[in-house]
Amino acid sequence: MPFRIVKTVLGKRGVNEIYATAGKQTVGRATLATSAVTVRHFHRSQCVCKEPNEPTKKDAQDIARNAPGKIQGAEPTVQEKNDLLSDWESNPDLTIQKFSELPSKNFGVNQHLKINDEFKEALRQILWQFRAPIRYAFAYGSGVFPQSAKTQTQTGTSLHPHPPEAITKVQGGNQKVIDFIFGVSFSQHWHSLNLQEHRNHYSGLGYLGSYAVSKVQDSLGAGVYFNPYVTVNGTLIKYGVVNIDTLCKDLSEWNTLYLAGRLQKPVKILRDNPSVRLANQVNLISAVRAALLLLPENFTEQELYSAIAGISYRGDPRMSVGGDDPKKVANIVKYQLESFRRLYAPLIDNLPNISFNDNSTKNPDWLDDPNVNAKLQQNMDPVTRGHMVRRLPAAFRSKLYFEYQSKFQIPRREFKEMMEQTKDEDPERIRKREGGPFERRIAEDVDGGGLATEVGQVIEKTIRWPSFTQSLKSMFTAGVSRSWRYATEKRSKAKAGAVKEREQTEVKKEMQHKKDVAAGSAAKSEKAQGQKEHEEMKQKLP
Repeated sequence: MPFRIVKTVLGKRGVNEIYATAGKQTVGRATLATSAVTVRHFHRSQCVCKEPNEPTKKDAQDIARNAPGKIQGAEPTVQEKNDLLSDWESNPDLTIQKFSELPSKNFGVNQHLKINDEFKEALRQILWQFRAPIRYAFAYGSGVFPQSAKTQTQTGTSLHPHPPEAITKVQGGNQKVIDFIFGVSFSQHWHSLNLQEHRNHYSGLGYLGSYAVSKVQDSLGAGVYFNPYVTVNGTLIKYGVVNIDTLCKDLSEWNTLYLAGRLQKPVKILRDNPSVRLANQVNLISAVRAALLLLPENFTEQELYSAIAGISYRGDPRMSVGGDDPKKVANIVKYQLESFRRLYAPLIDNLPNISFNDNSTKNPDWLDDPNVNAKLQQNMDPVTRGHMVRRLPAAFRSKLYFEYQSKFQIPRREFKEMMEQTKDEDPERIRKREGGPFERRIAEDVDGGGLATEVGQVIEKTIRWPSFTQSLKSMFTAGVSRSWRYATEKRSKAKAGAVKEREQTEVKKEMQHKKDVAAGSAAKSEKAQGQKEHEEMKQKLP
């Protein structure tokens, strides 16, 4: 299968740099070569409260048009392409403070998705209502990105008390609570300031002070403290507060997948932070790898994005007890296909073991075409897939290894020695994360569903307990009434989704029945006509 490398917005050093065709310059702590990318140079402020300019339609066309491009000269080997990724991915420096310290000038620009400008400004105005310092913030969920067909029919009641015109215009008659995540430096300090300004946002737990609030946040669940159903700037919102270090750890290691799973789907970043951008790029490329381990050799874009979007819902207690729409993942991918494409297409084009295998991607406008469901192909060679296993996030990979220790019945002492040999930390040199005999054996596993089943089970185990405890924690952080309201609304969505699914099934059955009846009638008519012709022939015989 042919592989391609593309000079796109992927967050690694420019191709010209790797092949020593550009002059050297010092950036931050490291000496990096001048980056050469195919998209325009996006503005990036050193202030964490600003974001780079979003890609325009022409930028998207440039990405698509150059996707099949190759490096001048000899085609790089698979190993060289792996080295390009391992540069920043294997040992991300999450202590960076400036955007200039990122691996390249346009690193992670694919994370900044385009939304309506007025709507974006309305969301940012909500952030300005908080005086406590927010270092990183994003809006997510159905209130920002659609999960159903848009309706303009007003029901006579408004969910938001006095929303800005931009929010009303974008959401139409299908108004939704807008969800936010705030990344902060020091949880207790942030809650101390926020309690003084917005005491009404908190449940009775707020009376115990910022220490109790931050203790509950950091000690239980996934390290997030949610305040739901609060009105800010005339808009009903829910916001979660998380420590920046907790966020970066989950993004880079997948220890809970609670926040990493949210950022694997389209979100709108409103305030950016260099260390989070670096960690999230690791998260996104890890999501692609995990999805590939769940998929066969040939698949479509929708199947890939469904596998990625479904990661955070595997093991979620709400999905197993009917606490959410059963078709939620399918709806997310269906109505956000273009956003998924802008988020992941640059990563796909730069991975050495996956490629688009569809003529539709040769069209410069294919990124904007919702009717395109491009075909893809991945390399199923055990050595290549062993490398993918080795490059999974550390905490997640450790759980997968323990699963296979049990499955392969490897003695504890032998397993411990194997793990020592594959440690990421190496005081002598930066170790390239390459799969060895153990990872190759994992990649070759086909018993009981094979690697795909094991990866799925590890995802479920990773998510189940943090999601469960986070839900229990909401009884204290949100209060009984707001928790009950949230659970009731989720349950209503689940019932509505189940009813719609049954209706669609009945329609399909009815259509199939009509087809069967029509086919049966046609067969009977053909048989009767054949018998009639046979009788006529018999009468003509002497």
